[in-house]
Amino acid sequence: MNMGIVIGRITATRKDENLVGFKILITQPIDVQENATGQALITVDMAGAGIGEKVIYVSGSMASRATQNKDAPVDAAIVGIIDTIDVEMKFGGKD
Repeated sequence: MNMGIVIGRITATRKDENLVGFKILITQPIDVQENATGQALITVDMAGAGIGEKVIYVSGSMASRATQNKDAPVDAAIVGIIDTIDVEMKFGGKD
């Protein structure tokens, strides 16, 4: 699983019939400090996310499983909306 922020929406009136009914969003991958990492990607929304929301997304074979339609040509799917990110980082042997 990966984290991202939804930065846009794509409207496609003509698309593969297996994508009909899916909301397609542009998601920017982020790290735990919420810094952008890598290039934005196109994701299919399975969680009801909106622009500006932090999300959890999956890619590869897990993405097509998330749609429950194995024929859908999906490389990345949003599977959750993040409420908060709490990180406690410890490095080395000392507290």
